Amino acid sequence: MAPRKITPRFSTQPRILLPGSEKNALAPEIVSTPAPSGRRVTVSVIVRRKTPLKTAHTTGRTRLTRTQFRASHGADPTAVRLVRTFAAEYELAVEPPAPGRRNIQLTGTIANLQRAFGVSLVHKDLNGLACRVREGGIQLPQELAGYILAVLGLDNRPQAQPHFRIAGERGGAAARAAQGSGFARPHATSVSYTPVQVGQLYGFPEGASASGQTIGIVELGGGFRQADITAYFKSIGVPAPKVTAISVSGGKNSPGDANGADGEVMLDIEVAAAVAPGARVVVYFAPNTDQGFVDAIATAVHDTTNKPSVVSISWGAAESSWTTQAMNALDAACQSAAALGITITVAAGDNGSTDGVSDNKNHVDFPASSPHVLACGGTNLQSSNGTISSETVWNDQNGGATGGGVSNAFALPSWQSGANVPKPMVSAGGRGVPDVAGDADPETGYIVRVDGQSLVIGGTSAVAPLWAGLIALANQQNGAPAGFINTIIYSAKAKSSFRDITQGNNGAFKAGSGWDACTGLGSPIAPQLIAAVKPSTTKKPTKPPSKGTKGKGGKKTGIRKR
Repeated sequence: MAPRKITPRFSTQPRILLPGSEKNALAPEIVSTPAPSGRRVTVSVIVRRKTPLKTAHTTGRTRLTRTQFRASHGADPTAVRLVRTFAAEYELAVEPPAPGRRNIQLTGTIANLQRAFGVSLVHKDLNGLACRVREGGIQLPQELAGYILAVLGLDNRPQAQPHFRIAGERGGAAARAAQGSGFARPHATSVSYTPVQVGQLYGFPEGASASGQTIGIVELGGGFRQADITAYFKSIGVPAPKVTAISVSGGKNSPGDANGADGEVMLDIEVAAAVAPGARVVVYFAPNTDQGFVDAIATAVHDTTNKPSVVSISWGAAESSWTTQAMNALDAACQSAAALGITITVAAGDNGSTDGVSDNKNHVDFPASSPHVLACGGTNLQSSNGTISSETVWNDQNGGATGGGVSNAFALPSWQSGANVPKPMVSAGGRGVPDVAGDADPETGYIVRVDGQSLVIGGTSAVAPLWAGLIALANQQNGAPAGFINTIIYSAKAKSSFRDITQGNNGAFKAGSGWDACTGLGSPIAPQLIAAVKPSTTKKPTKPPSKGTKGKGGKKTGIRKR
């Protein structure tokens, strides 16, 4: 049977730029070769929602059931039909979006993808890694304007870095070098804690359980070994958690890879599970690309099997290194989490107010700068006799400091309007980072086990899982998920939930009374925080007693108005 002839439709239309898809040109001295035209690649096409989410949903004031979300806020059916027709014309295989999601996967040869999206793909060597690269913007047929919001995966260069630091290692490069050598060089440190001891200093309820809760963790490399997890939790006297690995977009649990991030994976698992005993841990492994990052978060948020109530993310990069379309797609996944009552905690970065960018300007890390996550900054935590003796901004002598500042991509959220956030460098920005803080200085770091060795590791990568564990405990104690807590914690009534950090700086920004761009609102005072984030519930009407019923003292009883 002869193949069905497809009448040209999209190929004859004028092309328009997909807003926010532009990628800057790389240095001309980086040699490039054409990408093999016959190689097959899968890209993610993010289409618009059937109905936009309301502000009440994205700020957590109103929550949706998964059924409600799927019915109204999944992929626009018209957009899906258009993309199917478009794909057929360019000989691309289609995998439709899962329920509630907006990610359509298209698979085809590089030659057909270049024609479909008006791009040129080449191979370049970036820091020893062969990458598929595109420069400039994506060009869409005019009829798809407004229906397609992002196309991810044409370019597969690494997008993010893990935000951890090994005690004694100088700078991020040294940390990565130590990581590549299998963490064979533990260093002495001034003080170190187990995660349980850090939790005790912050008042995490002693003996509390997070049973019934699932903590999701997003990883873009590395892996874990069950033997390490078993040995570690035995050493700290906490029952070992059940840890499940989920493969996303071809990512997988790959411990021991010299180019991996085992230290990040183990730090996240061990901190979160140690402070929230009884919780299940599900690790979503995805490739370190913008496509993999977005897909990992969306997979966790829409995971109806494991149902994480809180998701921890310890990876990120300066806003300036992202395309706008990728940031918007990732932020949209975080909006979905807020609408569904899922908390997302994110490390704010380890390179101070510049976020490691060499232009000597201030930058914040993304996705910590998303206004739909809890951004977690870092402190130096000192203790004496089981209590905090001092807590200051993390800014050490080895090149590490907590990230923080003001977003140039996301506007000031309403719930942060009274926090005295400094003005952004561009009019579109304004969101202040971080929201909260916790121990992150490697010199007051966490004792963890990685690839059979005990190490002391810090970084804001430790703070995101610490807060995720605290939220899991709160969810169990309160009998309901806390969800998006930012609107609550910035209110005056939640002030007692934080230890205000008033000393230190992260470069351009200084700590001070109240919120600041180093440690946010401060570190947690756990009992008050757990009470503050308890969702308000509507009580069922109480049936009044019969008129003849008498209460204490012979008086008739009734319903007391409150």
